[in-house]
Order: sequence, then C-alpha cells, then structure tokens
Amino acid sequence: MRALYVDLDGTLLGPGGSLLAGVDGGFSLDGVRALQACQRAGVEVVLYSGRRQSSVFECARLIGERSFIFELGCGLVLDGELEWLTDGVEPSTTNGSIYQQIASSGAPELLLDRFAGRLEYHTPWSIGREVSHLYRGKVALDEVATVLTDANLDWLRLVDNGVLAAHGVAVDGEVFGLEADRVHAYHLIPAASSKARAVARHMQNRGYTRDEVIAVGDSREDLGAAEVVGCFWLVANAIDRDPSLRTDVAQFDAVRIADGAHGAGVYEAVLSTLAGG
Repeated sequence: MRALYVDLDGTLLGPGGSLLAGVDGGFSLDGVRALQACQRAGVEVVLYSGRRQSSVFECARLIGERSFIFELGCGLVLDGELEWLTDGVEPSTTNGSIYQQIASSGAPELLLDRFAGRLEYHTPWSIGREVSHLYRGKVALDEVATVLTDANLDWLRLVDNGVLAAHGVAVDGEVFGLEADRVHAYHLIPAASSKARAVARHMQNRGYTRDEVIAVGDSREDLGAAEVVGCFWLVANAIDRDPSLRTDVAQFDAVRIADGAHGAGVYEAVLSTLAGG
C-alpha cells in the first residue's frame, strides 16, 4: 500500500467536521490513528474533497501533506503545484474564475428556476468557491441532465456529493426532513471533472499502480474512485444515511463497507489493507 485517498466530511472527519469527534459526538482518536498508521508505513495520504481549495489546503497542511484534490476533482495540487482538471475551462483575466464562467452560462439560475422548491444554494459553504456551484436539496440527476442538455449546457453536470449530516434543512420553504427525502449536497461542475479522474491523475504522476492504493469515502461521487483504485471502502455512516448506496456498491467488484463510521471506518480500512486483508 503506497497511497490512501480519503474524503473529509462524513469520512475522515466526524460529526461537525471534527477530526476528533466520534460517531456519537464523543472524543475519538480513530482518524488520527489511521493517519499515524499511514505515516509509519510510508503511505501517502491524499485528501479528496468537495471543499474549496483553501479549506483542503489547510487540512492537508495540518496532517503534513502537500498534495490534495479539491472541489470534487476539479483541481489537483501536487507538491504545491496546481493542475486544473476541467477540460480547458480554466480561470482567465478575460472570463474570470471557472465559477464565474459557469455563472455566466446561465446554468445555475436555470436549475434554481426549474427546480424551485427542490434546490437552493448551500449557504454559507457555497460562497467563495473557485469552480463548483454548491447546492442542497433533493432532485433527480437524470432530470437535471436533460435540462442541461436541452439548454446546450451539457459541458456541465450536477454531482450528488451525499446526504447532508444535518438533514431537515429548509429548502425554499419546504423541509426535507423525512427519512426517504433527506437533503443532498450537489455540485455543478464541468462534466469531465470527477474525483476518480483526479485520483487517476495523481496516481499517474506518482507512478502508483491500482493495486498499491485504496480510497475511502461516503458518497456516490467518492464511490467513483472504485474504478481506478485497488479497493474502495465506504464508511458505515454512508449506508446509514443513504441505504440506496448498497445498490451502487453492487456495480463494483472491489468495494467494501466498513463496520466503523467516520474515522473508525478509515482506520479499519487502513489496518485491514496493511495487514493484507
């Protein structure tokens, strides 16, 4: 094992986004132990997250790593050097940031209008982003894809980045607090971008082979990394929040569901892999 690709919120981080919080909200060192085990074994830890670049940078710095993936794979920072993985859609002095270019396309407002009452900006986390427009709500992705295609905006896609920890969020006056209608986080990003693509790019740069790396996450977008890594682990809390993920898991050969949640699940994945399990 040479590398661990691990998501932050809902995975390495416990409730409230804390590295030191366990599933019950109490103090836990499981996430830290996972990082320690990687350090002792010479395993590179690469954070991959939907968070903006500055946030993931600070988290990577705190654990002593200089490479990370941000905004759902739209950007890869390798040893301090930034590479955009957005298929030519890049910041420019003429067109502004990628976020601004997406805004100028009219796609964000189109989706907010078409799915009024089911989608809204996920404030305050939607503010200050470089690429993705971040929403919360409950929509069907195939329906969104049709709307974008019909508007000649199929260079963009809406990505489901998992059920929000604190469901029951008011969305345009409606509350999705029912068990079957929990609120999801969605990112509007360039269609070619993904966490899996960013992981594959990092592996290519490092010379890692598939059987030398694992990934751990809690969402459908994280699960996409199963296509490029030796084994993908889904933390237990992901299934608790969204049982339908079991259907997605069945589509992949090398996916395991951890018994542990959050950091405990990451620790389980690391120890099992290092032990050859």
